[in-house]
Amino acid sequence: MFSKIAFGSQPLRSNVFFSKPVKLLQKPRTTFPSQGSCAVHVDSPPTIPTLTTSYAHGTSSKSLLFSTVGGSLQASAERFPDREAVVFLQEGVRKTFSQLQQDVDQAAAGLLALGLKRGDRLGMWGPNIYEWILFQFASAKAGIILVSVNPAYQVQELEFALRKVGCNAIVCPTQFKTQKYCDMLRQICPEMDTASPGSVKSARLPDLHTVIVTDSRQPGMYHLEDVMQAGSSQHMQQLEELQKKLSFDDPINIQFTSGTTGIPKGATLSHHNIVNNSYFIGMRLGYDWRSQVRVCLSVPMYHCFGSVGGGIVMATHGITLVYPSTGYDGRANLAAMESERCTFVYGTPTMYIDMLGQPDLAKFDLSSVEGGVMAGSPCPPEIVKKVISTMGIKELVIGYGTTENSPVTFCGFPTDNLERKSETVGCITSHLEAKVVDPGSGQIMPLGISGELMIRGYCVMLEYWGDVAKTDECITKEHWYKTGDIATLDKYGFCRIEGRIKDMIIRGGENIYPAEIEQFLHTHPKVQEAQVIGIKDERMGEEVCACLKLKAGQDCSAEDIKAYCKGKIAHFKIPRYVTFVKGYPLTVSGKIQKNKLREQTEKFLEL
Repeated sequence: MFSKIAFGSQPLRSNVFFSKPVKLLQKPRTTFPSQGSCAVHVDSPPTIPTLTTSYAHGTSSKSLLFSTVGGSLQASAERFPDREAVVFLQEGVRKTFSQLQQDVDQAAAGLLALGLKRGDRLGMWGPNIYEWILFQFASAKAGIILVSVNPAYQVQELEFALRKVGCNAIVCPTQFKTQKYCDMLRQICPEMDTASPGSVKSARLPDLHTVIVTDSRQPGMYHLEDVMQAGSSQHMQQLEELQKKLSFDDPINIQFTSGTTGIPKGATLSHHNIVNNSYFIGMRLGYDWRSQVRVCLSVPMYHCFGSVGGGIVMATHGITLVYPSTGYDGRANLAAMESERCTFVYGTPTMYIDMLGQPDLAKFDLSSVEGGVMAGSPCPPEIVKKVISTMGIKELVIGYGTTENSPVTFCGFPTDNLERKSETVGCITSHLEAKVVDPGSGQIMPLGISGELMIRGYCVMLEYWGDVAKTDECITKEHWYKTGDIATLDKYGFCRIEGRIKDMIIRGGENIYPAEIEQFLHTHPKVQEAQVIGIKDERMGEEVCACLKLKAGQDCSAEDIKAYCKGKIAHFKIPRYVTFVKGYPLTVSGKIQKNKLREQTEKFLEL
């Protein structure tokens, strides 16, 4: 609350009287050099240009929250007890907020009964199932740090992740599709076969002692029912006492970076990071004033987009999450939007491309869908336009951010015009600072001139778990997070992303950003999806290669593509090589693994 006697930053003085007129002395006026403006008021779309250089501060009349993850869910459960919180269509699970809260308290007390304690790490390994969201909130309520484990990890990747953060417990289903989770755990910890549940002693994973299986009974492992029944009234009391001790600055979630390049790192996020990010995402989308928001959520929960943009937003704004399927299925998505009368849909560009490509798309009734969020990887303008025109999702916005930033730092407004929706990643969000700098000198660039985007504010992660050197590489001593993205800012605080510094192709001394060429190639009538990479070349150092996925039933040649480019983009940006592919190597979150695509393409071209 603001004090009623405050005006600006100067308190008004009361009960001060002058007995006679006071002569004011006129002092010489001191002039200061102009600092320029940096504030962008972002409670609604900015209409007045305020920025004078590429530094922006998102100001808001809404304060930062100081609640914990568990406290946020509790508040929504008290406010909307009978409203649906989550719907898992494939599993046939529906939970109201009061039912979810009851399950969360039971599971949290159960974790304490099993001997887990505040600050321990619990891995959640699996697809989009009810137990994922259950343990997301149960671990937070018990002060246990949730480790989001990529459901596609194989044995070596799993062992690396669990060792890196010293996981004490892990929750998983027996298997999903070809992923045999329990069998993989046994390969790392053969000791489980002869251990009592909760007493695993592993040579390769010395911190791990507890494995919880969601759907079957296995030697050396607890079943989910055991956890739900373990908590006594004493543990419930212990849980209540714990709520008074938890701090919103405590680490509560470790999210591994996607590992599209190099070894995954564990971005460590606090309650404060993710509660506030979810709160301001929801505010930007209008979840505070819309009635009965129902989000069709198909992005994976292990990823920040799904867990914060989905799960934590559900807790902070009291919205309903609809999960169409355990693994991504474009058709199931469309069916869920129709049957559940969803009002919003979340997806990566690849997911939207897949939905647009469904042959019977026109048969689905999507009239309830008002808006959507596209995020997770670069969003081609042509795809944004097609989603709006073909699927009728008028209030689509692009969200931009990184796992290390909890994740969203820029996001569009649902009422933005088509140019802003398709050409930018939106406007800076509340209580964050952004600047675009020369990567060499660190000097702030003029408006509209590209450089590296940097972010500062409540959203910046605490650290990379157990990796001081990597943390110091990306967070400066002034607390700026270096995104590694090349971007520009405009005078309203809207941002355009031009590509990754690491993805930049240097062809004979020319700097080329693949995103620019990809956006152009998406305008070709026969192209469904385009990815541009740099491949090795003896003379030029690197050459431009376009890897194209054509629309169903279309035929096209490399010469056709090059002819289409001629006269429309600079000659040095025209792809030297054009390949046609059926798909791309993806992470589970739908990001293109360009390093793998480059390896595959160079092998195919025999370079």
